[in-house]
Amino acid sequence: MRISVVIPVYNERRYIAHVLARVQAVPPDKEIVVVDDASTDGTKELLESIHRARQENHPFIVLPELIDPLRIDNIVVCFQPKNCGKGAALRRGFQMATSDVVIVQDADLEYDPNDYDALTAPIVSGHADVVYGSRFLGGPHRVLFFWHYVANRLLTLLSNMLNNLNLTDMETCYKVFRREVLAQIDIVENRFGFEPEITAKVARLPARPRIYEVGIGYSGRTYEEGKKIGFRDAVRALYCIVRYNLFRNSAMKLPDK
Repeated sequence: MRISVVIPVYNERRYIAHVLARVQAVPPDKEIVVVDDASTDGTKELLESIHRARQENHPFIVLPELIDPLRIDNIVVCFQPKNCGKGAALRRGFQMATSDVVIVQDADLEYDPNDYDALTAPIVSGHADVVYGSRFLGGPHRVLFFWHYVANRLLTLLSNMLNNLNLTDMETCYKVFRREVLAQIDIVENRFGFEPEITAKVARLPARPRIYEVGIGYSGRTYEEGKKIGFRDAVRALYCIVRYNLFRNSAMKLPDK
């Protein structure tokens, strides 16, 4: 089974090469779609070097951060003209992805691609259409912020109540979709509101997809290490949970006129 891994990137110069190497290292065969969200820290320039090498049909590129050459013949890079946020980058990445199964991967080292096998197993076996990777169902995780944990659990609880789901981690990065599910959904949110929006819209599809959840590992970052999500995003997530459940017709993509 071939998958598309969609990676939204903003100011991750320290990590992006390592993330790409880790994604390349795990099976199965994959297409990697990287969307740079107008980075200003050198990330864009590194990705431009990959893009140029790919256009010149080089199968590998040597990067100073990595010991081994990085395979690039399966990497597609695109660049946002201005910084719009994770949701906007994913919207573009989903449009570019060509595989039947799509995985969302953050561009830091918080989530481990070695979990891909567990994440895709329910889809490969024919039991699931959507899979969430939960940080609260087992697996090693770095101990960090208590109030982030509380906010996450409260947002997940409210989302579950309104969507009639029993997820343990609505805000997780690791979400896997069959392409036909994504094709029915129009993503509106530009920032981290993507997480509650996509959850609500998946739950409200007329032929409700089969949703599974599997445990994953998690190595969270501090703000000093580059973590970006904050209080404003929690407030926006709360707004999105309410918005996309009160206006249920937004769950489906309107037909083109």
